[in-house]
Amino acid sequence: MPLVISNCVVIPDHEIELTAIRAQGAGGQNVNKVSSAIHLRFDIQHSSLPDFYKQKLLTMNDSRISKDGVLILKAQEFRTQEKNRQEALNRLQELVQKAGYVQKARRPTKPSRNSQKKRMDRKTKHSRTKILRGRVDH
Repeated sequence: MPLVISNCVVIPDHEIELTAIRAQGAGGQNVNKVSSAIHLRFDIQHSSLPDFYKQKLLTMNDSRISKDGVLILKAQEFRTQEKNRQEALNRLQELVQKAGYVQKARRPTKPSRNSQKKRMDRKTKHSRTKILRGRVDH
């Protein structure tokens, strides 16, 4: 089943290489015998992603992307291979979606004349209050 990134962007299965490996860490015999971790490899440059996504992914400062443009993810959080496979695919999907997000350009605005007047009035009132708190001369 292809990985859906957005309405018009889909990654076919043959472009994602999934390999089962042994997980690291504690877990006793289960860890030593069962290959439950998943190693995901995705070649960004040779994928069918639009050029916009490719450029964004390759310019990301992410240690999981090699110099050759290959994204490598390792999922070993769960005890079952199927859950780890789904976790790796979800992480790939999130990463590509994050790369495709375009931040809205900020338009600088000016404060209105009324807001400037209110601000100056507030400052004047505050300074009068401060002056009244000063030393009293007899």
